[in-house]
Amino acid sequence: MFEGHSQEEVEAFVNSSVELRRLYHRHRELDKQVLDAELGVLPIDDQRLLQMKREKLHAKDKLIRRFEQRQTQSQH
Repeated sequence: MFEGHSQEEVEAFVNSSVELRRLYHRHRELDKQVLDAELGVLPIDDQRLLQMKREKLHAKDKLIRRFEQRQTQSQH
């Protein structure tokens, strides 16, 4: 998700607020559940899988937007 950025930079960003930490961990949790569902390890219906994918994408988009805002602010 944060390709091209150091692990330290990403960790500092994620740990900069409770909201970002929660969002990051929720994205990781959903990523694992979606993968498990696609592999057949987690039996869920297609509607639930689609909902999980949407939530995961929303979390990713929000994290990336906030990360880019922070990058822009730190350059000024």
